[in-house]
Amino acid sequence: MSTKLFVGSLPWSVNDEELKEKFEEHGNVVSAKVITDRDTHRSRGFGFVEMENSSDANDAIKALNNSELDGRNIVVNEAKARS
Repeated sequence: MSTKLFVGSLPWSVNDEELKEKFEEHGNVVSAKVITDRDTHRSRGFGFVEMENSSDANDAIKALNNSELDGRNIVVNEAKARS
């Protein structure tokens, strides 16, 4: 079963493909999406990555949380369902 991760504090320059490539170093990525503003289409500074399984997701969290990406320290944790 896949696991969805929240990725925060993304640099404005990062796109979906770059996000996917960063996480593929730690396992199979099902999808990667940088969230954009609907009016300006600019990054909102966060995104979501869906990893193929929880083991890969945990590896990615351990390796990438508080790591540097294009000069910014990113935040990576398991995504929580909206309430």
